[in-house]
Amino acid sequence: MSLKRLLSTQIEDTYQATDALMAIVTDDDLNWKPRQGDNWWTVAQLLRHMTVSCGIWCKGFVTGEWDDAGDVDPAAVPDDRPLPPAEAYRPIESVAAARQALAEDKAVAVAMIGRTSEETLAGEEVTAPWNPTPRMLGLRLLDMIRHLESHKAQLYFYLKLMGKPVHTGNLWGMGNIVEE
Repeated sequence: MSLKRLLSTQIEDTYQATDALMAIVTDDDLNWKPRQGDNWWTVAQLLRHMTVSCGIWCKGFVTGEWDDAGDVDPAAVPDDRPLPPAEAYRPIESVAAARQALAEDKAVAVAMIGRTSEETLAGEEVTAPWNPTPRMLGLRLLDMIRHLESHKAQLYFYLKLMGKPVHTGNLWGMGNIVEE
């Protein structure tokens, strides 16, 4: 299997399963967050972050144009924190807006794979603004897909904690399977 096909397949599978999980969320759920511990995102913050977890960063690696994802309020990030605290993340307005933004992010990811070649994916080394270590372009793009996959799993567990009717099949994009 070629790297382009592998990445394209991973994008299709990941975005499809992510959108299906988002479809389970209602607008009434957007302010929910786990009660135990601290520094948790609300569902609305998680959904917004998911819509800028992959495609926008694929664009940065492929084109060298690093756009601001817009999910973090820079004024809310203390200077002494390596990562923004949960309260610095902006919420999405609605589930419909999140699903639309996710579709747009997917289109960017797909377009960026389309702009690459097998030789570039395997042979070009790139750095990230958050990690100056050079890595193969194909691996960096796979990292961004895995970033979205991680947050997809986070949403899955949020839904479980909220008591929503989800099962392991939902996590993998097989929501039509009924668990008994």
